[in-house]
Amino acid sequence: MTEHVAVVDLGYGDAGKGTVVDALCGRGAVRAVLRFNGGAQAAHNVVTDDGRHHTFSQFGSGTLRGVPTHLTRFMIVDPLALAAEAAALGNPFDLLTVDGDALLATPWHRAANHLRERSDRHGSCGMGVGETVAYALSTPEAPRVADVRSPARLRRRLTMVRDAYGFRDIPLDDVVDAFTAFGRTVRIVDDRYTGRLLADGPCVFEGAQGVLLDEWRGWHPHTTWSTTTFDNVAELCPSFRRLGVVRTYTTRHGAGPFVTEDPGLDLPEAHNGHGEWQGAFRAGHFDAVAHRYAVEVCGGVDELAVTHLDAPLREPALRICTSYRETGRIVPGAHRDLEHQATLTALLHRATPAELHRPDDWAGAIGALLRVPVTLESYGPRAADKRFVPAGVHRPTQIRRAVYCPV
Repeated sequence: MTEHVAVVDLGYGDAGKGTVVDALCGRGAVRAVLRFNGGAQAAHNVVTDDGRHHTFSQFGSGTLRGVPTHLTRFMIVDPLALAAEAAALGNPFDLLTVDGDALLATPWHRAANHLRERSDRHGSCGMGVGETVAYALSTPEAPRVADVRSPARLRRRLTMVRDAYGFRDIPLDDVVDAFTAFGRTVRIVDDRYTGRLLADGPCVFEGAQGVLLDEWRGWHPHTTWSTTTFDNVAELCPSFRRLGVVRTYTTRHGAGPFVTEDPGLDLPEAHNGHGEWQGAFRAGHFDAVAHRYAVEVCGGVDELAVTHLDAPLREPALRICTSYRETGRIVPGAHRDLEHQATLTALLHRATPAELHRPDDWAGAIGALLRVPVTLESYGPRAADKRFVPAGVHRPTQIRRAVYCPV
């Protein structure tokens, strides 16, 4: 790998970003994995070739290969969840750096998240990420990572969070102690560190969730409080390749529209299931209409990784949806136009698939429908299950357009 690569899920998440990042890190010298959105609600599964499995949430998915992780200022850092994850990994804190400007998620944010889910089911992961962002938008005194190096300021800001939410059963002193210990353990850096990493060598930007859950481009209000497109990467890095990740079938964890959902599909998940706060893990046919929208609102994608290519062999009923009865294209609105996104949500709640097609060549068909060359094919969770195709197996200029592919 000779240039920076940004890995973004073009669906609702769970397409396999972790295993793709791990495979990229296994191809050659990668200076670091940079996380650029979301927080502890991420769940990126990596299985090594010798069978070790870990679900990454804040550490980068190259950690098992010894690749350093940098949590950029766009991350929502949860010190308590990070400590638990580090313990499971053998405490590789020497591989971790954290931008001091990143927001801190607290137990009060998490408790507020749980309370909100009980009263108005949204489908969040219950880690308090959305509450942390909402609180920060309402007050400039929101706690940030750098505050853990100043005990007095940390206590004052945490007290403000506690008082804002009113969960008095969470001991303030315990949280202050835990966050202070976090500050003694991790290496906290300023925003210039990202530039130094990028100058040192090729880096991988690891996204969380998916473009169809983006806070501005997803189906409002069933979205995440995070920018899941390449926009954050563009603010950190002047030049990078855009790698989109898709499954051969579409999945969604939690509430919200899902046009191609088919409960009859037999596609068991080893690492995904019913979540206490998210709800059911849902599966359906590959939704080319929604994924084309994702490519469009991302401003284009340079290459694709298609994962779960073993699934069509296991489930002969699996198909690709190329259009809806109501429309063949989801039309993007202006950026940050949530009224438009809510209109799309209403449309998608009513939409039904118009045509379901089963191709012989799944990677080729998906590349053709999204008009993006497929450079990585994945047939399982391990890096050994991947096939890199440097030239791209289906460059748009070389392929014949499929007859079922609408304009």
